Amino acid sequence: MLDVTVIEDAEAAAVSLDPIRARLLAELAAGPASAAMLAGKVGLPRQKVNYHLKALERHGLVELAGERRKGNVTERLMRATAASYVISPLALAAVQPDPDRFRDQLSARWLLALGARLVRDVGALITGATKARKRLATYALDGEVTFASAADRAAFIEELTAGVGALIRKYHDGDAEGGRPHRIVVAVHPTVKPEAVAAPEAVEAAH
Repeated sequence: MLDVTVIEDAEAAAVSLDPIRARLLAELAAGPASAAMLAGKVGLPRQKVNYHLKALERHGLVELAGERRKGNVTERLMRATAASYVISPLALAAVQPDPDRFRDQLSARWLLALGARLVRDVGALITGATKARKRLATYALDGEVTFASAADRAAFIEELTAGVGALIRKYHDGDAEGGRPHRIVVAVHPTVKPEAVAAPEAVEAAH
């Protein structure tokens, strides 16, 4: 089972967003189970659970983990293909964000567009690397800083911009034969409180 995978297909995204199927995915991410085992947990008949499992299986969201005999019946044990899923902007290709449409380093919506492109591009790279059975070279840095004042935050941004810009100018070689371009995304935003993530309506109420 993968730790996280990206859903790029619109139909697969629609299947995963169905509340019952999302619940089944969560149950199967915890461990393999049969339709009969899941039926009691989600409060649905086994046949109905089977119907939903087949839809999830068609789109590669669950897979066969094994089989077991129970009386005269052979039960299929299913498992989720990943512990968690991210829906790529490719699932809404016609209206996916385009950060090149406008550039505003102080715009939260531009930051969101950059984040969406990051999900799309890294998802596509993972898909390609998996098919080619190659390792994907990436790097990420995650941290948290508490600024004493808005002035400190502004000074931090200025130093960050200058430092990263200097590194890019130092190592960028557009004429390198066989060189491969890499995208660098640096983001700074207020930390979201855990309760706000768990309850989106709290975020709406704060605006």
